[in-house]
Amino acid sequence: MRLQCTSHLAVCAAAAIVLAAAPAPAAEAIAIGSRRELLVDEFLLAERAGTRLVLHRPVARELALVHDRPWEGCTSAYHTVFRDGQRYRMYYRGSHYDHTLRKSTHAEVVCTAESTDGIRWTRPELGIVAFAGSKKNNIVWSGIGCHDFAPFKDTSPKCRPDEKYKALGRGKGGLYAFKSPDGLHWSLISSKPVITKGAFDSQNLAFYDALRGRYVEFHRNFRNGCRDIMTCTSVDFRTWTDPVWLSYPGSPREHLYTNQIRPYFRAAHIYMGFPKRFMPRRKGKVRGRAGVSDGIFMTSRDGRTFKRWTEAFIRPGPQKQRWVNRNNMTAWGIVVTKSAIPDTPDELSIYSTEHYYQAPACKIRRYTLRMDGFVSLQAPLSGGTAVTKPMTFRGKRLELNYATSAAGSVQVEIQDAAGRPIGGYALADCPATYGDAIEGVVSWKGGPDVSKLAGKPVRLRFVLKDADLYAFRFR
Repeated sequence: MRLQCTSHLAVCAAAAIVLAAAPAPAAEAIAIGSRRELLVDEFLLAERAGTRLVLHRPVARELALVHDRPWEGCTSAYHTVFRDGQRYRMYYRGSHYDHTLRKSTHAEVVCTAESTDGIRWTRPELGIVAFAGSKKNNIVWSGIGCHDFAPFKDTSPKCRPDEKYKALGRGKGGLYAFKSPDGLHWSLISSKPVITKGAFDSQNLAFYDALRGRYVEFHRNFRNGCRDIMTCTSVDFRTWTDPVWLSYPGSPREHLYTNQIRPYFRAAHIYMGFPKRFMPRRKGKVRGRAGVSDGIFMTSRDGRTFKRWTEAFIRPGPQKQRWVNRNNMTAWGIVVTKSAIPDTPDELSIYSTEHYYQAPACKIRRYTLRMDGFVSLQAPLSGGTAVTKPMTFRGKRLELNYATSAAGSVQVEIQDAAGRPIGGYALADCPATYGDAIEGVVSWKGGPDVSKLAGKPVRLRFVLKDADLYAFRFR
């Protein structure tokens, strides 16, 4: 399935764009090993002509949940979604605001839902927390931290059994740390906040980064009167470094209400964020508080500096209820789900809120995207090229995630570090590939084997015609 897209404003409309003039010395070759590289930024690109990086928008699907239970309501928010073994888990705040009374109608609680496919969601009857005198509900926590409770499953090899699941939540004085052995029964790790520098009225979150060997946290603060994001790290989830600001070279100053950052599971060296961009002075289509929002997309390779797309990743769309203050909040998490179209690959699912502040219930909707399909290197039928910086790899074959039209094609030439075609891997040796594949193997006249080039500095030259290239990997 081809997705509609919009180009980044920073992408020049000229037919040829040169990102780097002179080839880098072989000593500067980037070691990519056998990891998957997504073309979400210019990190690996040295030259481009007739191609552009294009942001793709996910497709709206069915409603995942309508928050219409007595302990939920129109301000239910801050959703977290992740795959946990054979089930999918969702956590969210249950809350309701009465505009007539101008106040919340009940205390905030933390709720959970579950699914076997990421598409159809149910509320388990847990019997853990009482609401209105009954424990027949899906509430897992009440009290401190409920406003923006953000759980995750801890993958640290040093994780204790009683802390298999962890979370952060806002309380008096900052963010508090929580633990759980099963994701359902929660307790405080400490009676004092573990992070105190920030403005925490947002979905503040943390996770264990296996590549960096530490916990990484992201939360909101105000910088020069604008909502922005800070980050800090910890080796034990209890003591954290002083937070520092993120940077977004080339992006305008905008209110980032949430951050929704986590490593992309198919390329863990790349952080992906889906902040909610807040426009506080714009009026919505339905009476209520001022301010409208959309979801945007950003990526980072160091956790500090992010490429942030200025076009929306998820627009409010035609629903009037999405043009209301604090709607279109992307949930924290990306999961794999089956496609509704037979004989097609699995998709990525993300989730976004709608009808926030609209009685009687806020809702969350599922959106789908092609695997790795956030950004592509794209060329028209007239053709375009891109050449990478020198890199070293491990593997025996080159795989591409690509899609072409019936008339389009993809070809790959492997060059040495100086940009000279390598014998047997020149463009003339590579038959034009066409079709649609998530892990399509590139072959030359001599076959697909590239193992003799492993460990040597090489460049890849991509030649595209009416095609999108999303990612590549040496396997």
